[in-house]
Amino acid sequence: MDRDNGPGVRVPEQRAPRERVAGTDLRFTVLGPVRAWRGSELLPSGSPQQRALLAALLLRDGRTATAAELIDALWGDDPPSQALATVRTYASRLRKVLGQDTLVSESGGYAVRIPREALDLTLAQDLASEAEKARGGDRGQARALINKLLGLWDGEALASLPGPYAENQRTSLEEWRLQLTETRLDLDLEAGCHAEAVSELTALTAAQPLRERLRELLMIALYRSGRQAEALAVYADTRRLLAEELGVDPRPELAQLQQRILRADEELARPADEPAPASVPVRPAQLPATVPDFTGRAAFVRELGDLLVASEGSVMAVSALAGIGGVGKTTLAVHVAHQARPHFPDGQLYVDLQGADARAAEPETVLGAFLRALGTADSAIPDSLDERAALYRSALDGRRILVLLDNAHDAAQIRPLLPGTEGCAALVTSRVRMVDLAGAHLVDLDVMSPEEALQLFTRIVGDERVRSEREAALDVVAACGFLPLAIRIAASRLAARRTWTVSVLAAKLADERRRLDELQAGDLAVKATFELGYGQLEPAQARAFRLLGLADGPDISLAAAAAVLNLDHHTAEDLLESLVDTSLLESAAPGRYRYHDLVRLYARACAERDEQPPVERELALSRLLDFYLATAAGVYALERPGDRLVAHLESTRHPGITFEDRHSALDWLYSEANCLLACAQQSTGHSMLRRAVDLLWAAKDLAESGANSKQYESAALTTRDAAQSYGDAHAEGRARTTITNVHIVAGRFDEADAEAQRAMQLARAADDPVPNCWAPNDRGVIAIYQGRHEEGERHLLQAIENFRADSNYVGQASALCNLSRIHVSLGRIPSAIELAQQGIDIYDRMGLSLRLANGRYALGIALTRAGRLPEALNQLTEALALFHDNRQPLWEGVTHFRLAEAHLAAHRPTLAAAHAEQAIALRGIGGEWRRGTVLTVLGKALDSIGQPDRARACWHEALAIYDQLGAPEAEETRLLLTPVAAA
Repeated sequence: MDRDNGPGVRVPEQRAPRERVAGTDLRFTVLGPVRAWRGSELLPSGSPQQRALLAALLLRDGRTATAAELIDALWGDDPPSQALATVRTYASRLRKVLGQDTLVSESGGYAVRIPREALDLTLAQDLASEAEKARGGDRGQARALINKLLGLWDGEALASLPGPYAENQRTSLEEWRLQLTETRLDLDLEAGCHAEAVSELTALTAAQPLRERLRELLMIALYRSGRQAEALAVYADTRRLLAEELGVDPRPELAQLQQRILRADEELARPADEPAPASVPVRPAQLPATVPDFTGRAAFVRELGDLLVASEGSVMAVSALAGIGGVGKTTLAVHVAHQARPHFPDGQLYVDLQGADARAAEPETVLGAFLRALGTADSAIPDSLDERAALYRSALDGRRILVLLDNAHDAAQIRPLLPGTEGCAALVTSRVRMVDLAGAHLVDLDVMSPEEALQLFTRIVGDERVRSEREAALDVVAACGFLPLAIRIAASRLAARRTWTVSVLAAKLADERRRLDELQAGDLAVKATFELGYGQLEPAQARAFRLLGLADGPDISLAAAAAVLNLDHHTAEDLLESLVDTSLLESAAPGRYRYHDLVRLYARACAERDEQPPVERELALSRLLDFYLATAAGVYALERPGDRLVAHLESTRHPGITFEDRHSALDWLYSEANCLLACAQQSTGHSMLRRAVDLLWAAKDLAESGANSKQYESAALTTRDAAQSYGDAHAEGRARTTITNVHIVAGRFDEADAEAQRAMQLARAADDPVPNCWAPNDRGVIAIYQGRHEEGERHLLQAIENFRADSNYVGQASALCNLSRIHVSLGRIPSAIELAQQGIDIYDRMGLSLRLANGRYALGIALTRAGRLPEALNQLTEALALFHDNRQPLWEGVTHFRLAEAHLAAHRPTLAAAHAEQAIALRGIGGEWRRGTVLTVLGKALDSIGQPDRARACWHEALAIYDQLGAPEAEETRLLLTPVAAA
């Protein structure tokens, strides 16, 4: 008897054997080659026919197989004359290997008696049953179980076994494996992993072109990846293939899917085989904690609460009158939002928009965070603001979610963040009145009443201390201008000092210059608010408060803060923690600190007013710059041992952090990226500019990896402009070379060449070896991309000469590898291989992991053109692993592209398509131009595996990119489209 253990597939039922062999260490596999192990020892299992007999016994799960049944399994209708004797011989040999307690003879036949867990097929069946149960509740668990199940396969089941029984079982097991793969891919799509699934589905549809379920999954994956034209092309390919091969039309489900894609049906974002309510949506709960001592504001709480509860997509904006900070906007909004939570059962979203900062949060960044909080996978989040806003509104449709947009800069910033459907509501706080926000309910929040202010003060300080000094307490809250944040700061200081009386605090506040309700300018009011806390700091605390506020980064590490303050680690930590206690500084995470944006503005005002001598401000930022430069230079040296750049960097007086290994060094670089780049961008004074430019050089991994690319470019442009204004050819030449690299990564080759050309001129004027070497190298790279090969060769030969003159062997290797690519384009394949090998030899000698990847990449390209495809694939695969290990996803992308080219040349279009899909997912050096080249190769691969309509869709998209860029590759793409159109 068999049982169904997979969708539509029957495999032998695995019942508990009649005997259990206690303590056996035998195990067997049939999901691949048939093998037997005792512990870790692989046992000899004989000839293919002997293994076929073993498989026939294993698949009967302990039941006896007669000799006649075994003869039929091995030879079918045409057994040899000595078949019975042969079966007995095979059984005898196997018994000697496995033991007589394992292979037993009974009733004229044979049986294998083993525990259930000793056979990989029974393990697979158990996992399949668990996955089926989990799918009804925990889809993530079901997905993990099926992945584990599929991992049990080691190639083709019952591989190379003869006989009709083995062939039938092999077919059944392969069908089961395919259906399990389809189930797992279906779960992948439900988990939002559509972009990742495209590559695998492309390969599977090539291998199983008539399997419509795979085509259906591929269409869904492409559609959810924003590739609608390709999804429709898959349907066209399928319809044509079915008509040619079988004379039938696609099944109705496939045709219906095509119509849904044509209509841009938003429901395709949900699982196709079940209604939306069956899914378990992510329920965000992002509201900050409400303060336990919330006081007063009863009318506002009631007004806003009633509006939220009754809202049908309405927008509530809370703004402080005349932009006064510290009036309690956020505290009130969070309190109201918490009270309204029961009316928004699908969740609450929160974001601090940093509206008072010089660089407020970008709406697209916020939308990305919101979409992830709502359960959208990273791969499904589009790039543009409009697309993210549309997907965000779709994700909110049909749900009751409250969105709290805190500290908004203006109405333009928040419009894309507002829900667009009934049932949701937005609560907005801002320093400005949102008079231009259509439909908003505006509330001007004033300071507290005297009674509310005294109540808040009492809750923080304690009733016992206030009751006996009520008049002094009224003097304190009056001196605070009844501003909630000022009251909280003053009360917290008093609460922390048990020896102070309220009268002591009142006396300290009596001489304040003005009361807050008399001030009209928002910034002055903010300064007056924080003056209360600042005035009570000890001198060392006050200095730390002032100087730390000068740094532009979003937060600051303890090590960087110690550099700013010129203190040892432990002393700096004690100071910072004491500032946290005063609420003037926040602890963002262990070892990291940040200011509230308004507190930072106040701290800077204090530094300008109080820091004496004034040069101390510049010295503090100079120490911070030294810290980042010294540390980044150390990271660069670990990544690129022997590179001469470090010797040419500006010297530093303050030490940085040292690392024992390159992985911890890279961890630091990427975790500090925002702060490091902010430091470079603000260090444009004449005395710091050259170090700021060199910091960008030392941190160039941030540009080449694609991480923080916009911030890196902004810092590079700022330093270039500053150098130009000072007439500093040295700094300007280096800055322009960093910008060249940014443009190359983004595919802006004309702009890159202009910057590199100017950098070369400046390098000669300043006699600076850094741009003098790297600018011609960059111009050679740009010439490769633009097809100017003879010119590129001249630039690279110049770069090699300059690198040699500087004894920069690492740079020389880079230029040699780039020159190899020029020779490939010029058809000089033997010399191209030799040049790339020379570069690799240098990298190997210097122990360079990252740059060795570039060398193997160049050699792989040359070997591909030479037709030495196995060697090319080895080099490119090694390069891919090195790029991945060094966190260079853009270089991973271009290497996948080169692997696609190599597989295509080796007539393996399925693998070529898989690598091209990976290249699209990872993007790559070259921006949109690179995407066009990948789409071109993907189209060629798809055309070769019988998907011409999808290939055509890829080429059309590539042609549109080339035409927009004015790229010469457009002509080749038109030629690719012409025969398809003629056909």
